[in-house]
Amino acid sequence: MGSGSIVEQRDYTLIIDKSGSMSTQDQPGGKSRWQAVQESTLALAKRCEELDPDGITVYLFSGRFKRYDNVTSDKVSQVFEEHEPMGKTDLASVLFDALDNYFQRKEAGEAKPNGETIVVITDGEPDERKPVMRLIVEASRKIDRDEELGISLIQVGRDKLATQFLVALDKQLEDIGAKFDIVNTITIYDMESMSLTDVLLKAVTD
Repeated sequence: MGSGSIVEQRDYTLIIDKSGSMSTQDQPGGKSRWQAVQESTLALAKRCEELDPDGITVYLFSGRFKRYDNVTSDKVSQVFEEHEPMGKTDLASVLFDALDNYFQRKEAGEAKPNGETIVVITDGEPDERKPVMRLIVEASRKIDRDEELGISLIQVGRDKLATQFLVALDKQLEDIGAKFDIVNTITIYDMESMSLTDVLLKAVTD
């Protein structure tokens, strides 16, 4: 795909963890994870608008989730104002909704020809690992080609259990029956000097 450009004719969905620990500041006096995610979301929305004026789909989740369609850069701050970090990490429910939505649109002929990228930004291990793995395996069996659906998991913060789980999703899916390896994980250790914004933009252009 060359020099990291957003793929045309593809949809982008961003799933953001708003569990309580997202209010953590990883550097003393620095931005909280929540602030960093908000800035990165704005940058992603701006980049995607260059090709797709419809905007992106954004979910915020903890114990429950809320979906926002057609989020353009001018709507990002409004979305974040409605939420503050609290609660747990029910990733399975929100991921189910995002995948289900994609397959419904695909069936109705409304999905973009180049498929969809779903990016999950999270700082903790999900409450339930197995349903998350099962959802991704099932999704991989419903697609026709590897590139059609991509799930990027970006970990903010240094929760070791979260790292182990996200790396396992990346490396072991095919062992547990996935048809394609559709997951790409980026942990805090992979980021090194990259900002969350750089990582997010790389995740959607890779």
